[in-house]
Amino acid sequence: MQFEHPHLLWFLLVVVPMLLAFFWWAARAKRELVEQFVAARLLSALTLGVSAKRQRARVVLVIAAVGLIIIALARPQIGFSWEEARSRGLDIVVAIDTSKSMLATDVAPNRLRRAQLAALDLKRLARTDRLGLVPFAGSAFLQCPLTLDDEAFRQSVEALDVNIIPQGGSALSEAIAAARAAFKEGNDNHKVLVLFTDGEDNEGTALEAAKAAGKDGLRVFTIGVGTANGELLRITDTQGRTEFVKDADGNAVKSRLNEALLRDISQETGGFFMLLSGANTMNVLYERGLAPLPKSDLASQKVKRHHERYQWLLALAIVLLLAEMFLPERSTAKVKAGAGSSVDANTAKTAALIALFLWPALAGAGPGRALKQYQEGRYEKALEEYQRSLKSKPDDPRLHFNAGAAAFQNEDYEKALAHLNSALITQEVPLQQRAYYNIGNTQFRLGEDTQETQKKQELWEQAVKSYDNALRLDPKDADAEFNRDLVKRKLEELKQQQQQQKQDKNDQQENKDQKDQSKQDQQQSKDQQSKDQQSQEQKKKEEQAKQEEQKRQQEQASQQQKKEDEEKKGQQSSQKPEQGQQDEGDAQPQGAKAMQMTAQQAIQLLEALKGEEKVMPFRPVLKTNRHDRVFKDW
Repeated sequence: MQFEHPHLLWFLLVVVPMLLAFFWWAARAKRELVEQFVAARLLSALTLGVSAKRQRARVVLVIAAVGLIIIALARPQIGFSWEEARSRGLDIVVAIDTSKSMLATDVAPNRLRRAQLAALDLKRLARTDRLGLVPFAGSAFLQCPLTLDDEAFRQSVEALDVNIIPQGGSALSEAIAAARAAFKEGNDNHKVLVLFTDGEDNEGTALEAAKAAGKDGLRVFTIGVGTANGELLRITDTQGRTEFVKDADGNAVKSRLNEALLRDISQETGGFFMLLSGANTMNVLYERGLAPLPKSDLASQKVKRHHERYQWLLALAIVLLLAEMFLPERSTAKVKAGAGSSVDANTAKTAALIALFLWPALAGAGPGRALKQYQEGRYEKALEEYQRSLKSKPDDPRLHFNAGAAAFQNEDYEKALAHLNSALITQEVPLQQRAYYNIGNTQFRLGEDTQETQKKQELWEQAVKSYDNALRLDPKDADAEFNRDLVKRKLEELKQQQQQQKQDKNDQQENKDQKDQSKQDQQQSKDQQSKDQQSQEQKKKEEQAKQEEQKRQQEQASQQQKKEDEEKKGQQSSQKPEQGQQDEGDAQPQGAKAMQMTAQQAIQLLEALKGEEKVMPFRPVLKTNRHDRVFKDW
């Protein structure tokens, strides 16, 4: 045994005690009124024949009938049977690009998430068609074979991310080949490939693969995800830090939509190209491209059908209410009752009607109570009520939108952003437009609260994009236009502030450098003065030493001259040599003297030798590992 709506059983804990309290209060009020208008000695005579047991029995019948009605509303199911279901439809393979370029946020929230949501919308429209899934990046593989199982396809789509295929790049030819292999040979059904990608073909062989697939009967419909202006690619590491994807030269990679290639691929196979924008892209694709194709019988499948048993409980509740209506409070042998019996009967009937009509109001109590609390300004309670309602309806975009609005008013911007992004899955353009508008407001508030300048700039830039998306859906939204212009001005002020801070920092650094240079110049000046003083003192000492040396030499020369004169006089007295003769060994120019080099002259000689020295040039040998082949990992 099981229930289709088991959450309605909780009303048994609310309605039954309320009815018991109501009947107890009614009996007490009745007794007090009777005691006020009827004397105590006459009360037994006037209530002669009234049975308290019958009154309690009628109350029990009413409460039991209401309980059975609540259980019947929960739709009890006992037993099941297998039924064979045959369907007519198409075979559709959905190929989704999972390369790093799909992380670009030029399509909110990013390209990959929008492609996933669009694939789920396509499955919702193609209820009688078999769908398969092929993720691709640098390579491709069949993740979900062609199937009618909605849950299997949905789980496969939700499991996609950019790390599912380790080999980077975008190999469109590999995706087309994997899609061709997904169709069984000998199947005459129309082969359809719906390709979600930004069109960056790193191999350059996509067009040749499309021509071969068109000859094999495969019809390709290309869905462009992204914009022609493109977006710089960012990735987030395990520590939550965001960095740009860079090429082999160290430049940041900017991914753009290659619309021309996607149009050529679809035209080669008889399909057409569509840009993924707005909420009706998949509706237009299915109505114009897929629905007109002839459909064939698909394989039958067994479907479990549970047996509904709520009819028994409703029938028993009706019997109990009829029994309560026809069960008298008095015995037929007793005296007829007075006016008091009519009060009990009317009370019981009123209670039964209240119980019958109470459950719709209780069923909608959650969202209704949440709206009332939101209007009263109790945003935290309203958020709790909306989240409680989302447990039973997790895919309701209106509940997500209201929960996001309550979280925004409660200043819980992270939770508001999560709920508002979930509200974008709606097919209602006005609701989607308001969701984009509120997402922009939330991103702006998040940017205001953060202290990191870089993160604040990124959040405000995302807010501008959200406002632009809202204006695309409703160009007349003056609030979205005003907020977008306001955020743009804030961004300009932030950038100017950053430039001013950078300029101030540079000025401070220049002033510091100038001060350091001034100190260095002063120090050098002092050192030079000290050196000059030392040099002057050294020169004075050298001059004094030179003068003393010259004086000493003069004294020695005078003494020598005197000695020679004395010797000459002695020789002349003893012997007179011939004039003009002289010993060759004693030949020496008169007045020649041995000169000694002073310390100053030695220093000048060494400095002259140093000036002639040259530095031998040295050129390092440069090695490089550069290759001509360029590998793109995005």
